[in-house]
Amino acid sequence: MSRKLFGTDGIRGTANTEPMTAETALKAAMAAALQFRRGEHRHTVVIAKDTRLSGYMLEPALTAGFISMGMDVILVGPLPTPAVAMLTRSMRADLGVMLSASHNPYQDNGIKLFGPDGYKLSDEIERAIEERMAQPFAVDLASPHDLGRAQRMEDASGRYIEVVKSSFPRGLRLDGMKIVVDCAHGAAYKVAPRVLYELGAEVVTLFNQPNGFNINDKCGATAPAAMRAAVLHHKADIGVSLDGDADRLILADETGTQVDGDQIMALIGASWAESGRLRGGGVVATVMSNMGMELYLKGLGLSLARTAVGDRYVVEHMREHGFNVGGEQSGHVVLSDFATTGDGLLAALQVLACIRKAGRPASEVLRVFQPLPQLLKNVRYDAGTGVKPLEDGHVKAAIAEGEARLAERGRVLIRKSGTEPLIRVMAEGEDEGVVKHVVDDICAAVQSAAAKVAAE
Repeated sequence: MSRKLFGTDGIRGTANTEPMTAETALKAAMAAALQFRRGEHRHTVVIAKDTRLSGYMLEPALTAGFISMGMDVILVGPLPTPAVAMLTRSMRADLGVMLSASHNPYQDNGIKLFGPDGYKLSDEIERAIEERMAQPFAVDLASPHDLGRAQRMEDASGRYIEVVKSSFPRGLRLDGMKIVVDCAHGAAYKVAPRVLYELGAEVVTLFNQPNGFNINDKCGATAPAAMRAAVLHHKADIGVSLDGDADRLILADETGTQVDGDQIMALIGASWAESGRLRGGGVVATVMSNMGMELYLKGLGLSLARTAVGDRYVVEHMREHGFNVGGEQSGHVVLSDFATTGDGLLAALQVLACIRKAGRPASEVLRVFQPLPQLLKNVRYDAGTGVKPLEDGHVKAAIAEGEARLAERGRVLIRKSGTEPLIRVMAEGEDEGVVKHVVDDICAAVQSAAAKVAAE
């Protein structure tokens, strides 16, 4: 059975429309409780959320589902996704839940599940939960005496703040640094400014007034323009931009120049390698990361292991092969010495530590490698015609020709979207003109193949 509800990052959709309804949330909670109910101890689940209006609908639905199966619920309110993972593990809870659609607009929401070890669930466990959701629950309901209880945890944010602060090197402070932090009106709107302030920084806080509708609205890691402008306006040393659930990070140096996840991973990986802390002999990233990072790491004697798109796949590879630095170009940075999932705030502190140790401006520290020219285009096709563009002979020939033109100093990446009828065509290489021609030729071949089937 393939997964229908679960995608690459839990269950996600438009609020109050399937699958993001109260009914589905209730069933998901009941099925997850059954999946993780084991032994005779009192079972516990930690539930957090970001600042979306729909959280007020989904949180009580999840709570009712878990309680009906005899599981106690600890509600921690708005907190970053990595905080849920941390609390689930540190409190020896049986399950953790984050209500968030990450960088999506307020209309969307999602349910992310974490096991007792603080890691996102495997595909196999998610399939098992889906199967349970399709079955009747009557025989598994808790007796009136064994119903769970719900309580709010008041010091959850304080616990997370102290864990994040403890990751910053001893003896280092941020005194004298002016930092702009964009909270995206999201889950870190309280904790992010607090961490930076308590470490000594002068903090300029942006987008920390959530109202249920403004999360990620022209702000956050996917829209960092306002943060970059604020860095220049306030003459700050650096800008930090988080997304709605604070598991990804985009930076800007003192000149307002944007810094993505590839540069962040390369900087931390090289720094940890120099200090003897790097494990696995390199960094783990996805197929979307720039080849410039790969060449830079290779020059240091380090490797770049690539996975499918999705931070969960990065984490799985890190765990299986013993890496402790990984992430995505989009800003998910996973540092497994400290966390089990991407943590934008924690990654920001590691970058700030590098800047402090170097004693140089952010612009001189954060530009670790020169990215190769990279171009991505999407080709939409009519899925109803049954066309399979990537199986067409002319498309295959165009891809092969593009790979030959870029040779060893470039690459071609073609992938079908998992959510839309799109073929994503990406190429990168040293010659920007060649890259453009390769992408355009492959896109033209895909369009031709789709048009041919539609005409038949």
